[in-house]
Amino acid sequence: MITIRNMNKTFHLKSGDVEALKDVSLDIRDGSVYGVIGYSGAGKSTLVRCLNLLEFPDSGTMTVGDSGEIKIVNGKPFKDGRLMTSKELNVMRRGIGMIFQHFNLLDRSTVFNNIAYPLRHTGRSRAEIEARVKELLELVGLTDKIDVYPSQLSGGQKQRVAIARALADNPKILLSDEATSALDPDATESILNLLKDLNDKLGITIVIITHEMAVIKTIADRVAVMEEGSVAEEGSVYDIFASPQAAITKRFISTASPLGKIDKLIAEGSELVRLAPGEVLVKLIFQKDCVGDHILTTAARECAFDLNVVLANVEQLQGNPLGGMIGKLSGEEENIRAGIEFLAKHHVVTEVIKDGRVH
Repeated sequence: MITIRNMNKTFHLKSGDVEALKDVSLDIRDGSVYGVIGYSGAGKSTLVRCLNLLEFPDSGTMTVGDSGEIKIVNGKPFKDGRLMTSKELNVMRRGIGMIFQHFNLLDRSTVFNNIAYPLRHTGRSRAEIEARVKELLELVGLTDKIDVYPSQLSGGQKQRVAIARALADNPKILLSDEATSALDPDATESILNLLKDLNDKLGITIVIITHEMAVIKTIADRVAVMEEGSVAEEGSVYDIFASPQAAITKRFISTASPLGKIDKLIAEGSELVRLAPGEVLVKLIFQKDCVGDHILTTAARECAFDLNVVLANVEQLQGNPLGGMIGKLSGEEENIRAGIEFLAKHHVVTEVIKDGRVH
């Protein structure tokens, strides 16, 4: 389990103070894939560097794996009431692997030597190191690249080498800081599938730092949405997608859903979203307890309104269906009102986007 309580970090720059983390508290369970998402400057990369104490927070408490509770006082880590030694910090960090956006490989070293590098000073014999490197290359699907150099690899292959290197010392936690941001869509999908496979096979806890909601949707179990150093919203990926509460979360969701096109259609004044008098443009979200039921058909029949579909989407998140639709409701005003009430009663989340009714 990773626990963070009331973590704060301020950078004191010539241009002024920057509060990178503000009273951040999180719980990340063992064996999970946890996403942290935010735009540039949200504090997510500072958070991940504080997790392995490459960056010391100013204050707060944390427990990372088997580290025990670490209390940060005035930017210094204390454990059991005393200042942590360099040896204790190194032992803690060895239990945490880290992969980066730009791979950080040694260009003049072969794939074998890149992966072997963190094992050189662990007391392992040459035979043990060789066996471990070959085991890792098989795990990431690069057994035929053992003697090549990074310049001979694609971006996705370089990231696989970086993942193998991060796993070299059998960490229980893997931190991924924008690890797919420099990759093309096919390589991104491949790396995310690999990380999920490693999570399933090894039971390793993975913390994913990203600015892409599609990455969160693909791999994570839970997600924290960060904005200006604070956690704006946190929850299961399904709940966050089904019912986002914070404005920043809604912005991220719109980038990962076909329904997000509605804002552009409205801005462009598209005929698709132009309303006749009395019509209502609505967004409907069908969660797992109502996807597949004939709720919409029943509502239209019983409440006597018509629906013209503008956008629609159904997908699986964490093994459960999530449906969404944007459409125009038309009919008598009281019938539209009754229809919206009917849908809400049957657990369909309904949002009026534009209202052409005369009040």
